[in-house]
Amino acid sequence: MSEYGGTPGTIPEFMGNGGGVGIFRVPHRSAIHPDRPPAIEVRPHPLRETQAGSFLRTIACTTSQLWAGQESGLRVWNRKDAFDSLGPGVTVKRGDEKSAPFSESCRTSPTLCLVVDVANGLIWSGHKDGKIRSWKMDQPTSANSSLDDGGVASAIGGAPPFREGLSWPAHQRSPVLSMVITSYGEIWSGSEGGVIRAWPWDAIGKALSLSAEERHMAALLVERSYIDLRSQVTVGGVCNLPAVDVKHMASDNCKSKVWSAGSLTFALWDSRTRDLLKVFGIDGQVVTRVELPSAQDPYVEDEMKIKFVSSSKKEKSQGSVSFFQRSRNALMGAADAVRRAAVKGTFGEDNRRTEALAISMDGIIWTGCTNGSVILWDGSGNRLQEVQHHSSSVQSICTYGPRVWVGYVSGKVQVMDLDGNLIGEWVAHGSPVIKMVVGGAYLFTLAHHGGIRGWNIRSPGPIDDLLRTEFANREQSYAKYENIKILTGTWNVGQERASHDSLIIWLGGAASEVGLVVVGLQEVEMGAGFLAMAAAKETVGLEGSANGQWWLGTIGKTLDEGTSFQRVGSRQLAGLLIAAWARKSLRPYIGDVDAAAVPCGFGRAIGNKGAVGLRMRVYDRIICFVNCHFAAHLEAVSRRNADFDHVYRTMAFSRPTTGLHGAAAGPTSVQLNRGVNVTGSQPDDGRPELSEADMVVFLGDFNYRLHSITYDEARDMVSQRCFDWLREKDQLRAEMKAGKVFQGMREGQIKFPPTYKFERHQPGLSGYDSSEKKRIPAWCDRVLYRDSRSISVAECSLECPVVSSITLYEACMDVTDSDHKPVRCIFSVEIAHADELIRREVWGQITMSLGKIRSYLEESRAIPDFSVGTNDIILKNQEIGTLRITNKSEKYKAIFQIICEGEYIIQGDENSPKLCARCSFGFPNWLEVQPAVGILKPGQTIDVSVHHEDVLTQEQSVDGVPQNWWTENTRDKEVELSVNITGTGTTRHNSHRVHVRHSFSFRSDSGDRRGTSRRSQPSNQQRSDVKD
Repeated sequence: MSEYGGTPGTIPEFMGNGGGVGIFRVPHRSAIHPDRPPAIEVRPHPLRETQAGSFLRTIACTTSQLWAGQESGLRVWNRKDAFDSLGPGVTVKRGDEKSAPFSESCRTSPTLCLVVDVANGLIWSGHKDGKIRSWKMDQPTSANSSLDDGGVASAIGGAPPFREGLSWPAHQRSPVLSMVITSYGEIWSGSEGGVIRAWPWDAIGKALSLSAEERHMAALLVERSYIDLRSQVTVGGVCNLPAVDVKHMASDNCKSKVWSAGSLTFALWDSRTRDLLKVFGIDGQVVTRVELPSAQDPYVEDEMKIKFVSSSKKEKSQGSVSFFQRSRNALMGAADAVRRAAVKGTFGEDNRRTEALAISMDGIIWTGCTNGSVILWDGSGNRLQEVQHHSSSVQSICTYGPRVWVGYVSGKVQVMDLDGNLIGEWVAHGSPVIKMVVGGAYLFTLAHHGGIRGWNIRSPGPIDDLLRTEFANREQSYAKYENIKILTGTWNVGQERASHDSLIIWLGGAASEVGLVVVGLQEVEMGAGFLAMAAAKETVGLEGSANGQWWLGTIGKTLDEGTSFQRVGSRQLAGLLIAAWARKSLRPYIGDVDAAAVPCGFGRAIGNKGAVGLRMRVYDRIICFVNCHFAAHLEAVSRRNADFDHVYRTMAFSRPTTGLHGAAAGPTSVQLNRGVNVTGSQPDDGRPELSEADMVVFLGDFNYRLHSITYDEARDMVSQRCFDWLREKDQLRAEMKAGKVFQGMREGQIKFPPTYKFERHQPGLSGYDSSEKKRIPAWCDRVLYRDSRSISVAECSLECPVVSSITLYEACMDVTDSDHKPVRCIFSVEIAHADELIRREVWGQITMSLGKIRSYLEESRAIPDFSVGTNDIILKNQEIGTLRITNKSEKYKAIFQIICEGEYIIQGDENSPKLCARCSFGFPNWLEVQPAVGILKPGQTIDVSVHHEDVLTQEQSVDGVPQNWWTENTRDKEVELSVNITGTGTTRHNSHRVHVRHSFSFRSDSGDRRGTSRRSQPSNQQRSDVKD
């Protein structure tokens, strides 16, 4: 153990041995994390408490914008503004103060999914109320902000929130869980119970052409045009399509197919004919028949019957068993049945549920499972291989070019090649990565907490080290420093209720100078019956007691809660209670409050001994407070050490649930799979969650006693205030010196009498235990801590972000309500954190001004030279045309995508045809282009087939019922195709136009004035409207 003298105004401290290694190593912090690529903070991590009604659920990228769906609508960022900050005088909701400039929509039902329609300049969104809505892409994100009538921040600039365009109820009383735009320009939407509806382009296109005054008519037109795909494959009440929620959909543009997925099954569709091709399970086996689900799952009922009956029989046959044991067995048995039924997965394979689906540009389908595995499929639904590089649940998959990114519930992102080999990995966020998209030269990741970061799509790579060095050199330009005082108090109340005067002595005066108050109580309530009931409630997520609520309310009144302080969190486990209050001026900077409980009594199952904890973000740094009550009795030193080790290793924080007397936990964001902790799992190296905190404070009745001393000797030394001599007899000090407990933690020098054991209501030192047992006085009640310092003395910086000192450490000897004296400790804490607004500006300065970085970025965004074998293709009857594409680069891979910029159609009385594009530049039904996307190696050539498909029926649907009639369309058809070529480091592209015409009777004037006009255009064009 080491002893350090305090600076003026602070108390000398003692530090235990054994710290700095293994799980007791201080977490690494720096200006730029050394183990992950530098990232641009588009939206820094907002505090959860600020996100009521505004949690982000999904994101999507256009050529120049980043869109996000949230609980109350949509928001959009222009990527060119990513390095800017909100202008002066701009008013936004809490949590968005450090965001890049953005614009918000009017209020809507929660947004669940987004798809991009570049052809029509629209974003299509699916919502919880069952509606599909459209939004124009050209939304402003500059100028001052105001609030609309609903209290939503408007476009940054005083303009009102942007409003939806065409919208219609797609799934009445059911949410739109997933959407996709097929390669033929149709919108497909998935909902609950396996319902999939297709919305034909003809109806959508006609509705979009109507004026704003005709909006109601347009919505009705589209609403009645849907085709119910599930009904089409249902015969005699039996459907090959499972009646499970359609959570994922993806369009395979390489083979013109659509994938839809539930938790354990997939369906493969022909996107042109809308035929169901295949239904198969996660094991690749074809599902031949799936019965419609029954209205009631017998599993829960049977489990409950078994448990309750067996518990009842035990009570009758085992009369000698104590009430405590009977109560605990019955209640915990019933709770176990409920829990097992709740987590029972479909077909019993909950750990193999599909959580993500994406298609790479080589036509391979990637699916991610809750057990961390990633499965690769070919375009026909054949299982190719399974890879697993991480044990955490997959939450999102994104593909672009030769790379695949996988986001996990642990916050980690992994980069793989198209064969599933691991290229790199890093912890992208402190919570699950729920969505990823590529835009420009960036991969954007959305975390469960609502933060968005942008990563260079070439990362990991050489640019990461360049950026890391530059950011480190400019640390002082964006580092900010705060200083707060924290009052911590611990008291074993012995099942008593304190007087008002006692609470004033303990907390009232000391709280006047602090910003945060954390109180830990032990033995709030005990007894076998109470402990059994508390254990049963814990198994079903309930906590709290009447005594606990009394203490929270009474301490709140002592602190003038509501006027001076606000309670930020609490947690009770049987007799253990911890609670925290923040001064109103500090409250906006405290959030993400999570709670935890670890029982240590009766086989680590009952909370008569154990710990409760709170974890919170304070000025963007993580501070944990743990209230403990360890094993009693003089000789139980090893048990106390084991209790600490068990608490330190196993304490896992989660969002507080609703207690019997508590309010709801607050707003919720994206619903993750059952059993997934929204705060992320433990780190990959097995380090406990407490190890990852910037500061940890342990307080409580640790029960360590004085050794090798008699009762009379201890009383004599106390009366003489010989505390230095007594400290040498302290078990805790000896164990810390040996590195057996509280490794590397610090405690202020004890200058107060032992706090245990006293006769109640007897003042002064004469109140020590005078009963027959004559328990030796001891310092049972303590406060210890660990901050960011890895050595004894270190200055506060972004590398050592939390540095603390103790200004007060004392016991309140005048309080006589319990056999323990309350103890209080005041910390003076200096916190360093990054100003994200300034750091984002520094990012822009670095990437724009430094020649080496600019040169690398320009090289990475290079678009390979290419050639296309023709400008015109003429198809006659069933002839197949060939479109030859060559990557002329000898160094870079090229990504090609063929889109249909439109079909020439004569509208109304017009003589000249008009080029009309479908959603996302989809192909008309009569034209098949395969493959429409792909990757070309350096020097590689590919032949793309272009041919006519007979469409002998005209189809229209009314309220889901197809209305068909025979027709033989013999007119000539003409389209404009665009071959878009991009590199692997950017989404910017060059394009080449190809005119395709299908003729039933070849005419010599096929190169008419329209064709001549088109062929006279440059064949290889740089798209000027596309920027990184």
